[in-house]
Amino acid sequence: MNFNSKNPFLNSKRFSSNAEPRTEVHQAQIIDYNQEMTVSGTINKTAILFLILCGAAMVTWWMAFNGMNPMLPTIGGAIIGFILVLVSSFKPQLSPYLAPGYALFEGLFIGGISAIFELKFPGIVINAVGATLVTFLVCLGLYKFRIVKVTEQFKSVVVAATLAIATYYLISWVVSMFTSWTPVHYGNSMMSIGISVFVIIIAALNLFLDFDLIEKGAREKMSKFMEWYGAMGLMITLVWLYIEFLRLLSKLSSKD
Repeated sequence: MNFNSKNPFLNSKRFSSNAEPRTEVHQAQIIDYNQEMTVSGTINKTAILFLILCGAAMVTWWMAFNGMNPMLPTIGGAIIGFILVLVSSFKPQLSPYLAPGYALFEGLFIGGISAIFELKFPGIVINAVGATLVTFLVCLGLYKFRIVKVTEQFKSVVVAATLAIATYYLISWVVSMFTSWTPVHYGNSMMSIGISVFVIIIAALNLFLDFDLIEKGAREKMSKFMEWYGAMGLMITLVWLYIEFLRLLSKLSSKD
């Protein structure tokens, strides 16, 4: 493939580099299919990571609603989670150990940030969770029944848009730190809301790239540890989508 997913894990180069070499198989050779990546195995790993993330999120959520300051574990979780992402992107063979760690620390971050939004906008978290789940199921259904086909042109558009969003966010963050300029995606203006909707659409489209690359990994019979690698990458996209829904819903709520 010429284009990769925005997700640092689910890119075709990384998946291809971890594919098992195709060799001649003698009749006497025993093949252990339990050591190959499968779609069902990746789904199971994703479910495990999701449960770990939810369990960790309950910790900082409980802290926020019981008079304790959750900022330290929230910020610490975000930083450590990001570090684990970087390490796993270079050492995918460590994913069986790093992926659960990522889910744990990212869960602390998600729980804390969710509590902050919930305290200001009661009911926003359940709406964001529901929107994320519905988006995931719709995208999965569209992909499964090949209503949406992941072509090279599709990949190029999604990757270009994702890189543009990442670049814009980075530049806006850096400039706002050293100047009094307020990025246009802040606040609840129609422009800001429109940007959030656009970002959510791009995040959802990344799910199709994730599904396609996980399926490709299973088809090419990659090593078993790539199930954890693929599951971790899919979780990253879902976390991104959830946070963007939180931001959009907060903007809409603040206009009331």
